Amino acid sequence: MSTTLFALAIVTAVIEWVAVYKNWRKVEYFAKPGVMVFLLAWLVLTGDLRGSLLWFGLGILLSLAGDIFLMLSNERRWFLFGLGAFLLAHVAYILGFNTPPPAFNSMTFVVALMVLVSALPLIRRILLGMAKKGLRQLVEPVRVYATVISLMLFSALMTLFRTEWASTPAYLVSLGAVLFISSDMLLAWNKFVRPVRGGQLALIITYHLGQMALIAGAVGQFGK
Repeated sequence: MSTTLFALAIVTAVIEWVAVYKNWRKVEYFAKPGVMVFLLAWLVLTGDLRGSLLWFGLGILLSLAGDIFLMLSNERRWFLFGLGAFLLAHVAYILGFNTPPPAFNSMTFVVALMVLVSALPLIRRILLGMAKKGLRQLVEPVRVYATVISLMLFSALMTLFRTEWASTPAYLVSLGAVLFISSDMLLAWNKFVRPVRGGQLALIITYHLGQMALIAGAVGQFGK
């Protein structure tokens, strides 16, 4: 049954990708939240929702809320609600990665520098684009969000160097975090800098694959 639920999440994601490509809005209203519903159901059945997995379950639930907010007809009105929901989802993932807290070592600073060097130029360009579009009221919320998602990426990448993490789950969550932040960067670039050809499709594919890899890695590490 649990394998079936994960397969349903994949199938629903593919349906959503086709719907985005074909601009089938009515299909999107069911398929996009459906992916998170199946993923959450799979996590509940496969893992024991205690400790770290409880945070990952909460992250999926908050991501589902963010998806719904961003699909509402008046996107400008609901954008901050969606941003807030995803921000809290990333906080939940950060807590999941860091329960219990990791030890600090030399790799902590190396990974932190890698994340900073790779993310900061993109974030600055997006914030400049927002300012040029007269969206200064969104600059601070987006800056906070960018900081939190960078911390999530850092936390995921650090699992590669933590002895208590098995190698396959660590690779999965690291890949998932990279895909997730790539999706967010594409969304922000499309919205605040300039449209990217095929950007809408690329961001939804990277978003779903990122979520699946994150949760699969978490279940592999903390599941029953």
